[in-house]
Amino acid sequence: MPKFSIKKGDTIKVIAGDDKGKEGKVSRVLPKSSQVIVEGVKVVKKAVKPSDKNKEGGFIGKEKPIHISNVKKVEG
Repeated sequence: MPKFSIKKGDTIKVIAGDDKGKEGKVSRVLPKSSQVIVEGVKVVKKAVKPSDKNKEGGFIGKEKPIHISNVKKVEG
């Protein structure tokens, strides 16, 4: 498995893709697929059915992984 300089809790900036320029905190690192999940970046709408937890159902925002080559660590 490759080693990365980006760890959970680091602040990063997106340097490529639809969310270019956004900053956020890394919530999870996926080393096998070389991806990271960042709070507030690459949020997609997901339809959910009504359940015990979510009585009404509807749409929720879910963060999807972004490739580690498209992010840069922010100093400070």
